[in-house]
Amino acid sequence: MIAEYWRGAFRVAVGGYWLYFASTKWTGLDWTRGVIHDAAAANPVPGLRQVLVDGVAPNWYAFSLAQTAGETLVAVLLIVGLATRAAGVLGSLLAIGLVLALSFAVTDVGFRWLYYLAVLVNVDLVLVGPGRLALQHARFVPAWLRW
Repeated sequence: MIAEYWRGAFRVAVGGYWLYFASTKWTGLDWTRGVIHDAAAANPVPGLRQVLVDGVAPNWYAFSLAQTAGETLVAVLLIVGLATRAAGVLGSLLAIGLVLALSFAVTDVGFRWLYYLAVLVNVDLVLVGPGRLALQHARFVPAWLRW
């Protein structure tokens, strides 16, 4: 019983994580340009580096905007407890994208674990579900928002 409440608190905390990182970009995306360009140049993965340098870096604004929208959507869904598993899948994809695109630019290996842990906690939400106090448990919520 208490584990279900813990699951709910965990879901809200992961939503808060995504909300924080989304909110850092709500007032402007200009600061992400340098981050994306530097990360693309530092990426050691053949093939992926070229995609980042030739595709993502020149279109940095669109990718930053999409990342921000995705982070905001995941945050809201997790905090209120709707479509938790679907939000966990999207959060996992966003986190994997951050791992592949940005983590190599971080020189502190310990700091890289923030990216890796983001993948793990989102996968955990997919596997275990929303816990208690999730809006998706309400009878009026359509079935497609309960997954």
